[in-house]
Amino acid sequence: MKHKLIETGIQLFDQNGFKSTSVQDIVQLLGVTKGTFYYYFNSKEELLKDIHLIYIEELVQQQEKIIKNLQTTFTNKLYKIVTLLIRNIRTERQSARIFTREMRHLSGPYLEEIKDKRNQFRKNMQKLIEDGMKQGEFKSGLPSDILTMGILGITNWSYYWYNPDGEVSEEKIVDIFVHMILNGISNIDSVYN
Repeated sequence: MKHKLIETGIQLFDQNGFKSTSVQDIVQLLGVTKGTFYYYFNSKEELLKDIHLIYIEELVQQQEKIIKNLQTTFTNKLYKIVTLLIRNIRTERQSARIFTREMRHLSGPYLEEIKDKRNQFRKNMQKLIEDGMKQGEFKSGLPSDILTMGILGITNWSYYWYNPDGEVSEEKIVDIFVHMILNGISNIDSVYN
């Protein structure tokens, strides 16, 4: 039942937004009582926190599996992480939208728990970039924190505009992003000239 409540919460939060969805809407769609909801969750905010937590924990797990693979290059690991994030637009679209759009409705310990997990994903990515720099695979001298935020920015916000059923495949999007990340788009040596 808890899983059904989570799935219904994902559906309604994505459709109507967190604020416009009531506990009554959730239980009514499932055909259960409010008592059933409150048996599993103390509040609608706790349900939102659990939706966020399930989403980010799965991403961190998959990311860390990619990073721990010692048989591949840093570039390949970067490519696989970007693929993971873009593929999630197709496989976890509703949860991805909720994760990005509805975080502002979390507070206190719920917010801190999700921020910690988000930071873990970001720190893992930043360490990957720094390790790639140390090994000479990535250009050194660039601020790894800004590079990390840039990479996460272009990938995480793709769900706003990218249509997995459209004419451009997720593989092509990943290729474009990784090429842009690794090589830029300019043919000149410095953008400041």
